[in-house]
Amino acid sequence: MEFKHISVLLNECIEGLNIKDNGIYVDATLGGAGHSYEIASKLSSNGLLIGIDQDENAINAATKKLDKYLDRVRIVRSNFENMQEVLVNEGIWQVDGILMDLGVSSHQLDEGDRGFTYHGHHKLDMRMDTRKKISAYDVVNTYEESELIRIIKDYGEEKFAKRIAYQIIKHRDEKPIVYNDQLVEIIKKAVPKERHIKKHPAKKTFQAIRIEVNQELKVLENAVKTGVEMLAPGGRIAIITFHSLEDRMVKQMFKYYELSCICPKESPICICDKKKEIKIITRKPIIASEEEQKNNLRSRTAKLRIAEKI
Repeated sequence: MEFKHISVLLNECIEGLNIKDNGIYVDATLGGAGHSYEIASKLSSNGLLIGIDQDENAINAATKKLDKYLDRVRIVRSNFENMQEVLVNEGIWQVDGILMDLGVSSHQLDEGDRGFTYHGHHKLDMRMDTRKKISAYDVVNTYEESELIRIIKDYGEEKFAKRIAYQIIKHRDEKPIVYNDQLVEIIKKAVPKERHIKKHPAKKTFQAIRIEVNQELKVLENAVKTGVEMLAPGGRIAIITFHSLEDRMVKQMFKYYELSCICPKESPICICDKKKEIKIITRKPIIASEEEQKNNLRSRTAKLRIAEKI
């Protein structure tokens, strides 16, 4: 299947990265390589782009898309929380820019066998890296009820988490929940019918399970920390988020790295040795234009935050 991907906030990202033609850049979530293609096109043969993705299909498609720029591109299959290891293995200790696009790719959503979608009839999976052992099937069929409640409530921000978890336990006691449409029907029974009108009733629960399967928030925290460390002075990090949990984490981490002191307010002198590491470029997140939101529905929840290493 062709790896389709519409790059979100493309021009805003490229402008925000402030690309130098001989710089070193990282696309930490390569995906369909839409952002990477634009970055590579602005580099000279002395520049370098490192593209990272854990999805084998993404790696194959990106390699094909970036064919004309392979003299200045290196592609590595790995999780972006391993960015430092990837860069050090390439003999790189500092970079001039890092992009993280945290959205699930169009390809992953559209390819039913990956189990990300709540449409159709497909096996529950949701692994971004198919080498991983734990899948959505394992979460749904083996997690304790209390853990399911926590995940659906915290990661899906779903107020009917208890009812959904109860229904999951009830149904899996009779037979395993193997397919996405099975899970959708279970969720529909737990969620009031009026919720079915505006948004798909399974959207939040599927998001929650996907985050758990891929440990997305933990990975994001590690990746942002590493990204700030690896940036050269004047280098920029640009992060696109697609739901409030991610955006909140990025916002809070940027604020922390911008602080020059974390001592209690009542402390007469600073003893924390905290140093300001970045300046925040986007005090408010950049969102997609009305035109982009109209042409690409997945851009509607996208938020871009940018910071610069000092």
